[in-house]
Amino acid sequence: MATSVRTTHPSRKSRTPHTSRSPAVLVLEDGRIFRGRAYGAVGETFGEAVFSTGMTGYQETLTDPSYHRQVVVMTAPHVGNTGVNDEDPESSRIWVAGYVVRDPARVPSNWRSQRSLDDELVKQGVVGISGIDTRALTRHLRERGAMRVGIFSGEAVMDDALLLAKVQDAPQMKGANLSAEVATKEAYVVPAIGEKRFTVAAVDLGIKGMTPHRMAERGIEVHVLPATATVEDVYAVGPDGVFFSNGPGDPATADGPVAVMQGVLARKTPLFGICFGNQILGRALGFGTYKLKYGHRGINQPVQDRTTGKVEVTAHNHGFAVDAPLDRVSETPYGRAEVSHVCLNDQVVEGLQLLDQPAFSVQYHPEAAAGPHDAAYLFDRFTSLMETALMEAERA
Repeated sequence: MATSVRTTHPSRKSRTPHTSRSPAVLVLEDGRIFRGRAYGAVGETFGEAVFSTGMTGYQETLTDPSYHRQVVVMTAPHVGNTGVNDEDPESSRIWVAGYVVRDPARVPSNWRSQRSLDDELVKQGVVGISGIDTRALTRHLRERGAMRVGIFSGEAVMDDALLLAKVQDAPQMKGANLSAEVATKEAYVVPAIGEKRFTVAAVDLGIKGMTPHRMAERGIEVHVLPATATVEDVYAVGPDGVFFSNGPGDPATADGPVAVMQGVLARKTPLFGICFGNQILGRALGFGTYKLKYGHRGINQPVQDRTTGKVEVTAHNHGFAVDAPLDRVSETPYGRAEVSHVCLNDQVVEGLQLLDQPAFSVQYHPEAAAGPHDAAYLFDRFTSLMETALMEAERA
């Protein structure tokens, strides 16, 4: 799995464990308040309130660096049933700023469980709340949009007006440059499984551990580089292909990764991007990005691959999207580009591809560990691009 450097979380302050089941309060920046019980650590935390529609795979959600500075509301009513183990994390820590559930499991029951989710949240200082109407909260976020939120329990609970003022003073997600906060500080290598076929330089913007593993399964040696990597750093590993990962924050702030990607495009090296990497490709090609009203998060999002017509059920975690035309091919500094994938719920751009060189990206997560696995073929598509590039180089 990926090694993400653990840092002090700037948005949460935990105090004592949850044993007293003390009252807790969730306060949205528009003044809506929900009252429940402490879940996980007791204290206070702030972030952007978002909801996830996944019914399973909560360990993957919690440890996905893309959720940095976000308070995740689970729409599934029962959470924690399968406990926590040491095999499923996608990074070295929990990244969510806070956790909101309706009905937490009293006792985990799974042959792989090593401890309860509640205990893990306490251990890692993640402040949460349970016993609230998460359906009502989700409907509110769908109507009003993702917004800042605070969770308060124990000694952190005070007058509602004071809590609201604290929430409204918290930083917003728009304009946040977060990828360097979650990415590895030192380069590392994930070796190929079996015979090595290719070398890939992966720019870590918040990479999940399953991503290099999926590539390693295909005979790819993956050199994971920090978010601050330069074009020179990328090509120092002698890559057959370059990958840009998922990650948190506003893509409008990611000028460094955009410049690196433009350098890769100029050399026409096979390129693949996921999630934040899709937004980086969009910016590199000259498209804009924008914040979605409430984003896509969960493992049941329908996406159409417009190159094949196939519809896939996919895993998502993004609050920003690329602003590219759906109805035509666009001219870019690197050749013609088109939207390759689209979300069938709202027609949001879910993928881009260049027509004149080997580069493509998707906004969702084909590496989803808990599933679905409909989009796993995209790693094969990346492998095929590298195979073709090598054959063309040998013929030249």
